[in-house]
Amino acid sequence: MPKQKIYKLLIGTNNKGKLREIKRLLPKNIKIYSTSDFNIKSPNENGKTFKENSLIKSKYFSKKTGLICLADDSGLEIDFLAKSPGIFSARWGGKNGDFSKAIKRVYKELNKKDKNWKNKKITARFICALSISYLDKEIACVLGKIEGKISLKPKGKRGFGYDPIFIPKNRKITFGQMAPHQKQKIDHRYKAFKKIKKFL
Repeated sequence: MPKQKIYKLLIGTNNKGKLREIKRLLPKNIKIYSTSDFNIKSPNENGKTFKENSLIKSKYFSKKTGLICLADDSGLEIDFLAKSPGIFSARWGGKNGDFSKAIKRVYKELNKKDKNWKNKKITARFICALSISYLDKEIACVLGKIEGKISLKPKGKRGFGYDPIFIPKNRKITFGQMAPHQKQKIDHRYKAFKKIKKFL
């Protein structure tokens, strides 16, 4: 593990929404690289947990570039659907990661399980695992989560992924309706980042 302060960091994601959110959280003195600067495709994520998949990514991208890498693996767990989509959250969007497709699938699965699901409170949470690796070495790996519920229909055009259908606890609007600075103060990525920033 490099002992010196980190001045250069690769963000190990090909998801533009994640890249934007992580960039906002990072200290300004760090020079940030993205996977698109190196034109690297994402690795096969065959871990069984968010943490395992996050480490697969941070180690893979670090080895490809020789840079210290920060990677995120995150997703939505819906209790009513036995915690699905979970680590398969992005895959519910199909090959192209189309989240409007993924959101339709959530409602389809809820309807399949119970036609009257709208009369119930469908609890859910967003989970984010953030890891920092240098080549094959894990420097840190942490978890952040935020509890909430599924909205009866998608609302809001902000954010990305499942944001339009997730209402955080003690809030009345979805992440998709929140301004970025509002979401950033409470979300799962921010909570994970608070734990990992001492390594930066």
